[in-house]
Amino acid sequence: MIGICVPSELPKALVEYFEQSRVALALASAEGDNHLVLVNAPFSRLTGFEPEDVVGHNCRMLQRDAANVEPRARLREFLARPTQPNVRTPIVNFRKDGTPFVNLLYMSRLNTIDGRTRYIFASQFDVSRSQPELLADYDAQLAATLGRLVPIAGDAGIVIEGTLLTIANSAAIVAQAKMMLANLESTPDV
Repeated sequence: MIGICVPSELPKALVEYFEQSRVALALASAEGDNHLVLVNAPFSRLTGFEPEDVVGHNCRMLQRDAANVEPRARLREFLARPTQPNVRTPIVNFRKDGTPFVNLLYMSRLNTIDGRTRYIFASQFDVSRSQPELLADYDAQLAATLGRLVPIAGDAGIVIEGTLLTIANSAAIVAQAKMMLANLESTPDV
């Protein structure tokens, strides 16, 4: 289950890679408002949104009215600094049914050979109620995902900026996510 009207300029191997990944993945345009061009089935299972709900829209729609002050600042900095290869941050998102969750968002640049950012690659993982061992498994899956993506992207003339060489402390990320969720649940306005 891949996004509606997959852009013809997307390399076939990249589309197939998204279809086969067990990790929730999204691909956004590097142009304009960074609208989504592709999401996979795990993304839809995680968020409840089908491709036709999100393709053509910026992924910030998942944030609804959550404050997300620090995460938004990190994401803005990443998007504004072409030399920053990637970003990883927990951020409050909402499923289609309105259920909040803390998304451990990882974003990286997919660049052309000449260094121009062509796409923004993103993976999502619900750390709201996760155990540290589940996050460690996700980290391993994400590292493997990125490892398989590198040659596929390279064959299409796309360079992945930055890799997940170091994984942040899983227990600390889970603790931070639980605090974010607790704050969200105690705020009646969200």
